[in-house]
Amino acid sequence: MKHSFLLLAFLLLNIQAMADVKPAPTGDLILTWEVDGVKREGMVHIPESARVSPAPVIFAWHGHGGSMNNAASSFGYHKVWPEAVSVYLQGLNTPGRLTDPEGKKPGWQSRAGDQGDRDLKLFDTVLAQLKRDYKVDENRIYSTGHSNGGGFTYLLWQTRGEVFAAMAPSAAFFGGRGNLALMPKPVLHVAGETDPLVKYEWQKALIENLKTNNQCGEGHAWGDSKLCTEYVSKSGNPVVTCIHPGAHGFLKEAPALIVKFFKEHSKAAKTAGKP
Repeated sequence: MKHSFLLLAFLLLNIQAMADVKPAPTGDLILTWEVDGVKREGMVHIPESARVSPAPVIFAWHGHGGSMNNAASSFGYHKVWPEAVSVYLQGLNTPGRLTDPEGKKPGWQSRAGDQGDRDLKLFDTVLAQLKRDYKVDENRIYSTGHSNGGGFTYLLWQTRGEVFAAMAPSAAFFGGRGNLALMPKPVLHVAGETDPLVKYEWQKALIENLKTNNQCGEGHAWGDSKLCTEYVSKSGNPVVTCIHPGAHGFLKEAPALIVKFFKEHSKAAKTAGKP
């Protein structure tokens, strides 16, 4: 009798403890993290379905001088793909490679080891929390960004390539003229032909390197957009380019194109296709 009473009391205490645990919040949230003693924050859209079934995750990085608010507004991936977790993080003041050499405006580290790897550590921290609190589809994690944020997307590809299913930088440059030595991965690159900041000839050279890196052949039209060309890859990692006649500004059609591209690529599908 005594043992039965103790067992009942133990079960009641555990039931009460479970009742006191609130589920992780969903919706449009502002979340904070501490990375190396520094408070970091971001705007995150989390669908309610992420509590019960694996959700895709999009990391979207603002340009130098931008903000998480601006990124959420101009990119709007949470509106184009509401079933996905969309993460718009806030950069810290950092020297720019092309502008703002004194680092008075927010941005992202440009290479591994820069700024104590604070932004790579931020990415690791945020992804770890998402995996802990929600159901994340680890076969459908993506990165995209504009300008400095596009460069950081390339840096994530270089340093965290195994995490991602596909990448989609905009108005960005990365690496030198030689071999990129990146893990072959599907990539969509958006570029403006009259970009005065990240010059189109730089981006064009990068695209050629991407095609070599991913073992791509001839190109053909991709989707319904007249701007986009797909270069088919022998390794199953196509390069898609969306070249517009504009300058450095973010292409308004880009979010829909990028989401379409992301939906076409999953690590699980690639694994299933292997012999």
